[in-house]
Amino acid sequence: MEIRRPVGTPVRRQVLGLDGLRGLAALYVVLFHCWLYTFPGYPDSSAPGWLDVLMFGRIAVVFFLVLSGFSLAISPARHGWRSGGIGEFLRRRAWRILPPYWAALAISLVVSLYVVPASHYGPPDGSSLLVYGLVLQDMFFAPTPNGAFWSIGVEAELYLLFPLILLVRRRFSAAAVVACVTLPVVLFGLLATDANPVEGDNWLAPHLAPVFVAGVVGAGIVVASERVRRLPWGWFAVAAAAPVLALGFLKGNVWTVHHYFWVDLAIAPSMAMLLAAVAGGRPAPLVRLLITRPLQALGNFSYSLYLIHLPVVLVVVRRVAPHFVAPGMSTFCFTLAVGLPVSVLGAWLFAEIFEMPFKRNRSWKSLTGALGRSGPRTQSRPSTTVPEEQNQPPVPEATPSRGNSPSAPVT
Repeated sequence: MEIRRPVGTPVRRQVLGLDGLRGLAALYVVLFHCWLYTFPGYPDSSAPGWLDVLMFGRIAVVFFLVLSGFSLAISPARHGWRSGGIGEFLRRRAWRILPPYWAALAISLVVSLYVVPASHYGPPDGSSLLVYGLVLQDMFFAPTPNGAFWSIGVEAELYLLFPLILLVRRRFSAAAVVACVTLPVVLFGLLATDANPVEGDNWLAPHLAPVFVAGVVGAGIVVASERVRRLPWGWFAVAAAAPVLALGFLKGNVWTVHHYFWVDLAIAPSMAMLLAAVAGGRPAPLVRLLITRPLQALGNFSYSLYLIHLPVVLVVVRRVAPHFVAPGMSTFCFTLAVGLPVSVLGAWLFAEIFEMPFKRNRSWKSLTGALGRSGPRTQSRPSTTVPEEQNQPPVPEATPSRGNSPSAPVT
């Protein structure tokens, strides 16, 4: 299966398979948090070893950022690496991201204050409302109402950087933009104690910028020649990931978590190559899976799933499960049976109210007109024509940083 475009036919605005990848990645994030909050001791978790496959939430962060850069850059790549204006780009991003985020923030504040705390730092306060309301959580600390929200702050900073990334890519080359963003990060890492920087809960955007850029550069595949598009990008992705995965397997999970600074940078190229392969319609079995209706639908509201799943998981693990099951594996299974479907169904309903109206309409005039014609009720179906700049993935909560308590999630 390959995506071919006969001469004279319109350019497809949406790359097939990306929504499906978002859906799978968001589902993994929910499973990760079910695992993280059930079994104490992270990263040396008390969970059975066969569940270790669920512990790599930080890798999911990297994948989402690569996918974010890739999705954002598709349209500029097709237009000479131009975004259509910085102001308009930022307006579209704010319109798409902020309304559901603010709604989820309000819900999270209520849950964190009155049902179950979201952080070992204590309940949210006035500074939380200010910092998180202005999406400044990567720059300033405040008790969090939702531990997953840190990455929204990172994304916001990367959006501000995106026009500059496009400028360097347009004026110079892909290699130039990779070098400008990556070399300072590598130098910082090498100069740190034991060449392994200790990360905190803030100022993560500079370190994660190179993985975002990997996605931006990878989006060039959509305008590459047929010869380049036909290269075995899927096998290239496997070859690039193999050394990283082998090292992690040999060193163990704890070592991997403590060296995420370097693991992030090392694994990002393979992720960009995977996206290039999917953009070219290969491998065919994977693409056919990704474009199935269930995964398309899940990907369509994956941002909402990311925003609201964590309060649901916390309530189930800490307030509901203790009344019915014992700690450990019984709680994990209970959380999967209750928390997972409630998170998915709740996210779908949340998306219908707070996300889809802003996804389907580009302005207040369009939105109020649509509401006036049909009322607040909208149909739920997978999006097939949404421009790439509106197809941004959520970013899952990172795994706990080494600056926190070993059993405390990053907040």
